[in-house]
Amino acid sequence: MSVFFSYVLLGLSLAAPIGPVNAAQLDRGIKGGFLPAWFVGLGAITADAIYMLIVYLGVVHVIETPFVKTFLWLFGGFVLIYTGIESMVSAKEVKASEDRNVEPLHKSFFAGFIMSITNPLTILFWLGIYGSVLAKTAANYGYQALILYSSAIFIGLLSWDIVMAAVSSSFRKVLNDRILTGIAVISGLALVGFGLYFGTQGISLLIEH
Repeated sequence: MSVFFSYVLLGLSLAAPIGPVNAAQLDRGIKGGFLPAWFVGLGAITADAIYMLIVYLGVVHVIETPFVKTFLWLFGGFVLIYTGIESMVSAKEVKASEDRNVEPLHKSFFAGFIMSITNPLTILFWLGIYGSVLAKTAANYGYQALILYSSAIFIGLLSWDIVMAAVSSSFRKVLNDRILTGIAVISGLALVGFGLYFGTQGISLLIEH
């Protein structure tokens, strides 16, 4: 059981570092509450599941081609910059009251999914982390344990998703409008910053090839 919980902690540690998805969850949480923030995370976790499956099936070489990597960097950069600007433009509409315009949950889910599926760092992360986990688990516990411990990683990812959604949505209940607007702007700037980084990486790959 202790081994199972160590994989849950691995899932938490994979989700916890501040990145585009966490910034987007913070933005959705203070603007729309728990559910939109949660669905951003669910979308990202769905993308994680796809990459885990790709690593598991051993078809990583497809997404490691220069063309695919360049496309992901550039498209991911575009998505993040667009989302960040949209976040900053709508920041002034943030209100501390419960009266809010909540975006459709499918839009929140799709935003999280696109951010994660177009993030080449996600690929590298799962290739490095999950690839080594697969090898270690298969060697130590046999292939039948892979599903159990992969599920433990997902429990960690889902737990962090719920925590982020709860924390971000609770901000609007304890903070005033000005501070909430400031957080929304900072979240937007963070997204734009990640987007610019992705874009420069994509342009560098284009120049190289």
